[in-house]
Amino acid sequence: MDAFSSVPPPWTEKAIHAIGFRCPTCNEAPAKAQQVWLNRRSPVFTDNYKRKWQEFYNCECGCAWWGWSNERPPNELAEREGLGGDRDFPDRNLPNNYRDPFS
Repeated sequence: MDAFSSVPPPWTEKAIHAIGFRCPTCNEAPAKAQQVWLNRRSPVFTDNYKRKWQEFYNCECGCAWWGWSNERPPNELAEREGLGGDRDFPDRNLPNNYRDPFS
């Protein structure tokens, strides 16, 4: 199973949207999932022009669920290592050098 495959695995068809980024059946964290697939082919743009996408998880309890990438809790390891900023796209904090002649 390739989490970055362009073709969704069959188990994603029955996935339900989980609130709180945990399995809605057994309340386990995504780390307990047996399979993961990221739908990066269809990003959605937020109000502040950041991308988010669906992350699908097939839990060990048999429940298939998904959550938005921006709902995922911060990574504890990244916090300990001092990796801050935009965790989805750290290179997106580049300045906009476009000068609008009409502003």
